[in-house]
Amino acid sequence: MATLRDIKRKIDAVKKTSQITKAMNMVAAAKLRGAQQNMERFNPYALKFTEVIRRLAAGVEEVGSYALLARREEVKKIEVVLITADRGLCGSFNNSLITFAEKFVHGKQAEGLDVSFTAVGRKGADYFRRRRYDVRKRLIGLLNKPNYEDASTLGLELVEMFETGTVDEVYVVYPKFVSMVKQVPTLVNILPIVPETGQEGMEGARREYLFEPSHEELLTDLLPNYVHIQLLGFFYQSAVGEHAARMAAMENATSNCKELVKSLTLTYNKARQAGITKELMDIVGGAEALK
Repeated sequence: MATLRDIKRKIDAVKKTSQITKAMNMVAAAKLRGAQQNMERFNPYALKFTEVIRRLAAGVEEVGSYALLARREEVKKIEVVLITADRGLCGSFNNSLITFAEKFVHGKQAEGLDVSFTAVGRKGADYFRRRRYDVRKRLIGLLNKPNYEDASTLGLELVEMFETGTVDEVYVVYPKFVSMVKQVPTLVNILPIVPETGQEGMEGARREYLFEPSHEELLTDLLPNYVHIQLLGFFYQSAVGEHAARMAAMENATSNCKELVKSLTLTYNKARQAGITKELMDIVGGAEALK
């Protein structure tokens, strides 16, 4: 049985851990507010940009004349951009993304396709590199402060790989932000770009637009920007999801520490009372022996 000193030491250690988890919860909450504000300000622009691009692309008669719209007849190699966090202590956030991506990759490899990774985030990069997957590039720190420059740098590289035929398709695995307690691993095919379909897409294609410069020049210039905007949106959602997951995880950890302290305190009091009772019994026994 543990001594009183051991139990007291455990109580002190758990209390210190509780202080750390509480501080991490507060830091995550502060970062979450800023990241969420940035995401909410960016979303209207991204949605409208996406709507315009897909409607313009839906009106293209010869898709093959635009490299980013052309689908390959035979797909041999794909690139997967996996977005995870650089750090842990955020519950199942990283693990769910890694498991989702690994399942997708296994399916593609079973079809005989060659798969390589662009790992945005230390956790995903380390996991797949240890398991000897083809991690083509490793990007760290992008989610600390998502910005257009980082998104465009990565976007230009992916566009160049697609245009030169190095890869035939580009996918992104990211945590879609649904709510503060729910981030869903999501797969998006960003290259080739898929024009808008359905009734809304047909209506957009039938509309008459005046282009300056020409339709072709406009699309050629805007299509790469569409990829950059998509990536930046994924970065924003991933950053918000990471902070929300870490805040929830640290809140649960703090609550568990409090429960553990209560349990250890009860054990400590029981052991202390048992020690006092034993000492009293020894005193009473000694007194009886002296009679």
